[in-house]
Amino acid sequence: MTDAPISGGASLLDRAANAYARWRNDKISSPSFQRWASRFPLTRRVSRKAAEEVYDLVSGFVYSQTLLACVEFDLLHIARSGAFHPAEIAAEKRVDTDRLSLLCQAAASIDLLKRQRDGRYALGRVGAAVIGVPGLELMIRHHRMFYSDLANPDALLRGETQPQLAQYWPYVGGGQTHDLPPETAKTYSELMATSQQLVARETLDTLSLSGTRHLLDIGGGTGAFLREVAARYPDPALTLFDLPSVAEEATRVLAADGLAGRIDAVGGSFLDKALPAGADTISLIRVLYDHDDSTVRPLLASVLAALPQGGRVVISEPMSGGANPTKAGDAYFGFYTMAMTTGRPRSAARHSELLAEAGFNAIRPHATATPFITSVLTAEKPVRQN
Repeated sequence: MTDAPISGGASLLDRAANAYARWRNDKISSPSFQRWASRFPLTRRVSRKAAEEVYDLVSGFVYSQTLLACVEFDLLHIARSGAFHPAEIAAEKRVDTDRLSLLCQAAASIDLLKRQRDGRYALGRVGAAVIGVPGLELMIRHHRMFYSDLANPDALLRGETQPQLAQYWPYVGGGQTHDLPPETAKTYSELMATSQQLVARETLDTLSLSGTRHLLDIGGGTGAFLREVAARYPDPALTLFDLPSVAEEATRVLAADGLAGRIDAVGGSFLDKALPAGADTISLIRVLYDHDDSTVRPLLASVLAALPQGGRVVISEPMSGGANPTKAGDAYFGFYTMAMTTGRPRSAARHSELLAEAGFNAIRPHATATPFITSVLTAEKPVRQN
């Protein structure tokens, strides 16, 4: 089922808009019109911007690989410590000086680095932002698999490939009914812990948990979300629920950080085991988009059964824009979940449909400051009227 509505007919306004769009697109796609627009003073700036946007789409994969190379060579952190010349670090990085210079030039072109007059390179504005985001560099390295899976997008779309991401995330799909090998659980938990920090902060900046007595976080990894909750809310009991080997790793990590008495980790699968009872709020942080509707439906039913009347569920994850597609929700996460071979980004409207179908009410989206990081939705278990 798609998020886009299917209409039997178009309104007069829609037909007029479509007619204009066809006329506009015919003009823009005409080489002679493009040449004229690039010279005419009133359209020159718009024409140039459009050309730059097209060029960035065509060459964007090179920018991504430039970023990956900078991360692998640790250039951003080197530049943060002080400006450098490629010749000073080429031997250490085991790369030819001329080639490292080419990388630095490329990085400077997209503001990862900033070239100085003496030929040295300092940290650029975008580069500073990259190293300031917790876990981003680990995600960039993780993207090697995603880049490989997208090498033949037509074959991926036809289902003719064996994506690496599907093997990296064995817990999705039917794998949720089994436990993970310890080493796999550790790798999964480390990546989740680092990538979840921004999501946790954005979620809690958006939504108040005041009044919550007991919070159960499903698929909580090693507790990235609950750590942030514990730092902001000293009172509620906190329980983490994940696969047994992940919960075991969480128990070890939480104990090492002095949080064993604050966060309780419980092992189990939400497909073959009832959720722990007693929570008045249940959170699903970046969980549902990993799974198809056939898995999400019984999960939401289990969440409803585990909650008391008036209890609340919190969903926080990247979402599709639905009728207004977004780069993060529909392009990035659309293809990412396709490469995982399970799950999909859903719009707030589609989430609402599934929640209502499960029996929830008071379904409410909450606007976040950075929806490309996460979007938030809450719903409640109905209170029976006597």
